[in-house]
Amino acid sequence: MLGPLLRFLSACGGAWQTSPAPNAPASPADSSAEGHDGLLWWRDLARCAAGDLSAALVQANQVLEDQCRLHSAPPLGTVLALFDGHAGNRAARFACDHFVPNLRDAASGPRGVTEDAIRGAFAATEGAFIAEVARQFETQPDVATVGSCCLVGVVHDRTLFVANLGDSRAVLGKKVGRGNGQIVAEQLSSEHNANMEDVRQELMAEHPDDPQIVALKHGVWRVKGIIQVSRSLGDAYLKDTKFNTELIKPKFRVSEPFSRPIMSADPSIVSRSLQPSDCFVIFASDGLWEHLSNQEAVEIVHNNQRAA
Repeated sequence: MLGPLLRFLSACGGAWQTSPAPNAPASPADSSAEGHDGLLWWRDLARCAAGDLSAALVQANQVLEDQCRLHSAPPLGTVLALFDGHAGNRAARFACDHFVPNLRDAASGPRGVTEDAIRGAFAATEGAFIAEVARQFETQPDVATVGSCCLVGVVHDRTLFVANLGDSRAVLGKKVGRGNGQIVAEQLSSEHNANMEDVRQELMAEHPDDPQIVALKHGVWRVKGIIQVSRSLGDAYLKDTKFNTELIKPKFRVSEPFSRPIMSADPSIVSRSLQPSDCFVIFASDGLWEHLSNQEAVEIVHNNQRAA
């Protein structure tokens, strides 16, 4: 799946609330800065609170399942949220609408933006979406099988926070050496994909009485033989047995009963103080990283910056 290819340039950024659809016409004020070509939409460098940002999105499925949201204003600072949906777009759209307001609420205390506040915003968004699933399940059971990976970056008071659920990735491009120096890649986010040995070990440790918690299917490791990611927003059918019923499609059903959630919505979060050598961050879904290494991606960005 080729999801949104979002490049977060400079140490931070922020210009739009949500990304327009790939076939949306450019606004008159920005007609030279954005465009589209078939299923590709892009936005060139836009100036924002503390840097520049550019974005690109490729629609890979008949229904666009991916969303991004950008907020840049006090007191949060700059927030970039990338939502890579699967089995539909409802979880990604819900998160796109609710995550930033939930972060604003979670960070409203005297400490402001912290790892705990970001974790609280994830929990609030997950809880509200699962509640929405419960309300609609009897008439629209497919909503229980919809989920989304979530990658969030926050720049607040010169600190960069990166939080992740799923297999999207944030990669920092930084200079080493004197003068022009060399650009090197540093991966900031941790991924939650059952194809990774450490993720399989984590799942087996969390579910010691379930020998089928991960299964190799068609050459790909999957959680319960169904889904590759081990953490996500939504996917209620793998978090609460009341959604694992005959109402959902057979391909999603788990045959064995489970007493604890199979998947998690607890993000991995890292933070770092921004340094003068930190040049830019690339935020992208797994579709980009299936084709480019971290180093290849940062070299593309480094070699195609605007003349300044």
